[in-house]
Amino acid sequence: MISAGDFRNGVTFEEDGNVLQVVEFQHVKPGKGAAFVRTKVKNVITGSVVEKSYNPTAKFPTAFVERKDMEYSYSDGDLYYFMDQETYDMVPINGSELGDNFKFVKENMVCKILSYKGKVFGVEPPTFVELQITATDPGFAGNTATNATKPATIETGAEIRVPLFINEGDMVRIDTRTGEYMERA
Repeated sequence: MISAGDFRNGVTFEEDGNVLQVVEFQHVKPGKGAAFVRTKVKNVITGSVVEKSYNPTAKFPTAFVERKDMEYSYSDGDLYYFMDQETYDMVPINGSELGDNFKFVKENMVCKILSYKGKVFGVEPPTFVELQITATDPGFAGNTATNATKPATIETGAEIRVPLFINEGDMVRIDTRTGEYMERA
């Protein structure tokens, strides 16, 4: 059990059959009335974020979200297969469980599979990935007065914005949280 007074960012707990994760919290002690905890909580199953206030003495059961490293093997239609690196079992995950940032994952990359009581609800790709540019327009010397960027397609098929000096065949590092070019690899 965890009390609302002990909430911190990232804490997961159960409320009314839902698994919630604290995104933001603030202890409020008004001049009049009782203190309370103002929070922004995310439903880890549906992904919805809501703002709620709690009495600091309210208690909730702690929810243990399992994070397991698994290697992405291949996709077959709408199913994506991940291999457990300890047991070598193949785990199929529906495409609807994957986030937008999964477009930066290629075969044989290790991802974190998030599950609660055996039900998979999310896939976290590595924070930084190194991928090859497969198509982009050539850059021209001299037109770099500002942070000029151009579209480029990477080997997974996703499109990102890169600086003008990047050419086809270059390896680049990408932040999968934002989808932004970081640097040449």
